[in-house]
Amino acid sequence: MDVDAGHSAALGGARSTEIPLSRRLRALLSWPSAEDDPVTRLARTHRSIHPGADIAALRRSYAIAESMHRGQFRKSGDAYITHPLAVAQICAELGMDTVTLMAALLHDTVEDTRYTLQALTSDFGPEVAHLVDGVTKFDKAFYGKAAEAETIRKMIIAAGKDVRVLIIKLADRLHNMRTLDARSPASRARIARATQEVLVPLCDRLGIQKLKRELDDVVLRHLEPEAYARIDEFVNNRPDWEPYHNDVVNQARVVLRRDKIVAEVKARPRHYYSIWKDTVAGNHSVPFDLPRIAIVVDGPDTDCYAALGSIHCLWRPVPGRFKDFIAAPKNNLYRSLHTTVIGPGERTLEVLIRTRAMDRSAEYGIAADFRYPKPGVNAATSTKQLDWLRRVLTWEPDTIDGAQFLQSLRCDLAETQIQVFAEGRPIILPAGSTPVDLAYELGTDRGDHCLAAKINGRLAPLSSELEEGDVVEIFTESDAHGELDLKVAPPGPRREWLRFVKSPHAQMQINRWFAEHQEPGISISDKVRLGRATIGLTLRKHNRGLANDLPLRRLAEMQGYPDLETLLVAVVDRTVEPDTVVEQLIAMVDRPE
Repeated sequence: MDVDAGHSAALGGARSTEIPLSRRLRALLSWPSAEDDPVTRLARTHRSIHPGADIAALRRSYAIAESMHRGQFRKSGDAYITHPLAVAQICAELGMDTVTLMAALLHDTVEDTRYTLQALTSDFGPEVAHLVDGVTKFDKAFYGKAAEAETIRKMIIAAGKDVRVLIIKLADRLHNMRTLDARSPASRARIARATQEVLVPLCDRLGIQKLKRELDDVVLRHLEPEAYARIDEFVNNRPDWEPYHNDVVNQARVVLRRDKIVAEVKARPRHYYSIWKDTVAGNHSVPFDLPRIAIVVDGPDTDCYAALGSIHCLWRPVPGRFKDFIAAPKNNLYRSLHTTVIGPGERTLEVLIRTRAMDRSAEYGIAADFRYPKPGVNAATSTKQLDWLRRVLTWEPDTIDGAQFLQSLRCDLAETQIQVFAEGRPIILPAGSTPVDLAYELGTDRGDHCLAAKINGRLAPLSSELEEGDVVEIFTESDAHGELDLKVAPPGPRREWLRFVKSPHAQMQINRWFAEHQEPGISISDKVRLGRATIGLTLRKHNRGLANDLPLRRLAEMQGYPDLETLLVAVVDRTVEPDTVVEQLIAMVDRPE
């Protein structure tokens, strides 16, 4: 999508000038001989994975694309048609279906030529048209600076119906990154940074490591060229790398064969960006690259745990370095066992253990559903697997404009994620999330009326940071069951929640509520009752309680308040924190001297 000539479609691609039907038919019905057919490589790749694929449909798509882009060139000087052909090739190597490849070939026609979305729908049907429209940019002439943000917003919404939109976009960006040297240095840096902020995290959320590794490395090459050069030299000058991995692989094979576990063992080299990230994180003076192998068992999930036992008997495991992504998969569908051991020569060695199905999913992510199709699995069912995409689509309507949506999306993608459990199901949240974030994830009404929370069975402040695996219970007015005397709390969220909520969804919902409601007034008597209830709730965290107000009155007097009521109002207004009051109260009662 970097053609110099032509204009972009304003609203997904409709043009005022219609291409004559006769010209479209000629393009549809003619293609070169097999000897010089540019679609030959694409067709062979596609047929190698999907033997029954409709190659004639690919040729029709290519014929239209070539006809429409004829006379257009890329900044490298190559004919523009080389770009959509390369994008389709990337999709074919992933194992995507024929419809995706057709859309990849046509993905720039509506944006950069006179070919209209209506004509494309007529020629190839609504399914291909939806994918093309999903990746078609909005015209800067109409949208100005908002064009990029609105384009990404449109793409995410389209992906909510068919995730193949994102796969085509990632393939498009990957080819543009491969040919980025034709751009100016400033343009290279800008595109690489945008790729790093949005496209690479999207690729990770889709679980397509085959694309992510190359995107990571080419971004590193353009943003950190010196670091990339050092790692390149390091990787190409490691005389012991291959012999060491061969030794490790052979030892693992022997022990697995002895324990009657059928498995493939192979070296798993890291890509450049992974080495760079570990080097920076560990503040190492030279590139840091731990040896790593992968064990792919040919059997059920339980064989993974059997293989883990065999490896731990062979080499001593490093405490605290075991992760079970089979029992608790990542939100991008990744499943595997990770362990770190002390291998031969007392060298630290990482080991990944997974089944063949897990290995396919680890490499191809959501694209595995198309590369290895199963009965009843299609584009719609694949899209429904992506919890993160559903979450983004829930808060997207609450964004004011494309710029706010893009900023929120960047924040969401930049965060590492945790999995907690509520209402009997796992829920993915950004790391650092609080019970308030969780409450809004359970529903807007639950968030707006959240009063208290239990984390792992214990009452905790709403500002508490949740951790991986926490079991959380959210209380509102309707389900407190009289446990908490908080009925005097004003309806709706509290402004101070904005200081600690983490998820874009929670932030938007809280701001939405205050935009729609004036902050309700609350009487002094209500504040007094709410302050007393807040102190009582905070005391319960310490397994303490009050039989009467006498200790509170003594504390108010000691702290210089004119009366108890003033102290309780201060707690509600947050001029004094309830935790501070309770700590002082406990100290006063336990150490009266």
